[in-house]
Amino acid sequence: MNSLPANNYENDTPSKERLAGLAKGLVIVLGSLGLLMTINQTFALWLFGFNPIGNAFLYYLIGLFLAVAFLRYPARQKDQENIPWYDWGLVAIVLAAAVYLGMNGLRIIELGWDYQAPLQATLIAAVLLGLVLEALRRCAGLVVFFVALFFGSYPLFADIMPGFMWGNDYSLGETVRAHVMGVESIIGIPMQVVANLVIGFIVFGATLTVTGGGEFFMKFATALMGQRRGGPAKVAVLSSGFMGSLSGSAISNILSTGPITIPTMKRVGYPSHYAASVEACASTGGTLMPPVMGAVAFIMASFLGVSYAEVMMAAFLPALLFYIVLIFQVDIYAARNGLKGLRASEIPDLWQTLKEGWPYLFSLAALIYMMLIMRIEAYAPYFASAVLILVSLFKSQGRLGFKGTLTLLQDLSVSVSNLVAILAGIGLVVGGLSYTGVAGAFSRELLLYADGSVPLMLIAGAVTSFVLGMGMTVSAVYIFLSILLAPALVAAGLNPLASHLFILYWGMMSYITPPVALAAITAANVAEANATKTSFYAMRMGAVLFVLPFLFVVNPSLILQGEWIAILQSSVTAVLAMWLLASGFEGYLYRIGRIAIVGRLVVLTVGGLFIYPEIYTDILGFSAIIVIYGVAALRGKSSLKLAELNKNKRVNKRRV
Repeated sequence: MNSLPANNYENDTPSKERLAGLAKGLVIVLGSLGLLMTINQTFALWLFGFNPIGNAFLYYLIGLFLAVAFLRYPARQKDQENIPWYDWGLVAIVLAAAVYLGMNGLRIIELGWDYQAPLQATLIAAVLLGLVLEALRRCAGLVVFFVALFFGSYPLFADIMPGFMWGNDYSLGETVRAHVMGVESIIGIPMQVVANLVIGFIVFGATLTVTGGGEFFMKFATALMGQRRGGPAKVAVLSSGFMGSLSGSAISNILSTGPITIPTMKRVGYPSHYAASVEACASTGGTLMPPVMGAVAFIMASFLGVSYAEVMMAAFLPALLFYIVLIFQVDIYAARNGLKGLRASEIPDLWQTLKEGWPYLFSLAALIYMMLIMRIEAYAPYFASAVLILVSLFKSQGRLGFKGTLTLLQDLSVSVSNLVAILAGIGLVVGGLSYTGVAGAFSRELLLYADGSVPLMLIAGAVTSFVLGMGMTVSAVYIFLSILLAPALVAAGLNPLASHLFILYWGMMSYITPPVALAAITAANVAEANATKTSFYAMRMGAVLFVLPFLFVVNPSLILQGEWIAILQSSVTAVLAMWLLASGFEGYLYRIGRIAIVGRLVVLTVGGLFIYPEIYTDILGFSAIIVIYGVAALRGKSSLKLAELNKNKRVNKRRV
């Protein structure tokens, strides 16, 4: 269990051996064409008179980036360092199929080819469908492949399924045409979101990294927290939060920050498995952390019919609570075990760090301003990237030269190809459930079985999200459950945005829980720790985090919806709940010290009072905290008096 999976769908780091020479050049060319086409479409530039209609644009993008995926991701483990002849053939075929469909984009719409098309068009659609599935298998693994294959082919046998699983049936040709030429499958909402929004944010994240943003955020976190108690672990939490918010990828985040943070944590006394657990948990939270949050947040905005800025604002407080919990836990662990921070000589000067890295903060601020104030979500990342590149030209470090530009284009091409392959494939799930009508029936059935019990539905949703997340990407889990589960949660009276965030959160948490625990296993490899032990310890560390989604799904104030007084009250009580739960699990309370098992149970119970969103439980919780610290203070004074009395007795004995 100490080795990474062969097809690690979150690792976008290019293989230097496989992408070399002609392959590397072709990847850069294909990716550059895709990027140029996206910019042309986003800004309506009409470059060279080229401005394809919506479906044609998506076919061209799928063709370009699936070609990159076939060059980057091998069909077999033994081809990691070379590209066999058939991969070159697949590149040519997918480009040809995409060009054919793109050139016929208008005919597909006007003549209704998704219902009735020429034989040639149907055969080419079938070829593209097969290539989408193969790219999905390479990038996401067999579990996601079989899920997409099953639900993609569901229309073929939906009419013989029992009960609520029954649906409209399609012939083979109708199924192929609906998936490829319809607007709810491979060119449905997931692909539309990638083309219209996500690529721009990938450009921004890659530009920030290539120009030195990763190094800056690491230094910034070290300057803020490095010298404090358990400093390296706090640096890991902050730096992984910064980087994860831009990449949205837990695994690539671990591989970029982990080799620096994990050895430093080990050096000051954190065990290997604990250091790996901290990095795994912190990197996992990046999926929930604004401003970027990964592709899934943009898909969520499209499903809900709201702006991305609204999703970003709703996710802010839950993400902040996520990282506050981790800071509490690593600090309590350090206090309990007497761990120190880094030496003063190892801490960079904060003002000097800010002076060197202000372009990164400025570009982030510009991005957020354009999204929240100007409301130009589609344009914002491109403008922010341009600002960052221009500013970097005047810096001695982080300047983007020719070599850096090529690296940027290669990283972009590979990252987008991974995303396109996964989301085009997951589109088959959306299409299969939509065309047959099973999605709506499933939600109605779930409501019927739950009999109006919201807690029962939330627990079922959490377990389902968690189990699916073991073998699927966060985006895949979210898309699948947003169709089947989210409508039932909303129909039960829960806040729509909170319900969708609930699903996202639980799918994300599977990265740190056994048996799969991809983030924990990856971090264990970096730390040279036992992967099984790391996975279970990451789950133990995440025990408090598992409570968080139930907090915000039943209390919309925590997603910044409602009166500001209610938001403030909910924020304070949520922080107190997280602190007390972390203290109870770790067995240490500030100003008191180590607490025994009975004390831990009391602290956990008090923390539970703050979870329930009612004023009387908050008052009870505050009263309990006062009692706990009052009793501890009285005991402390009694201990001091007893110690002084014993001391006086010893002195008197010596005098006698």
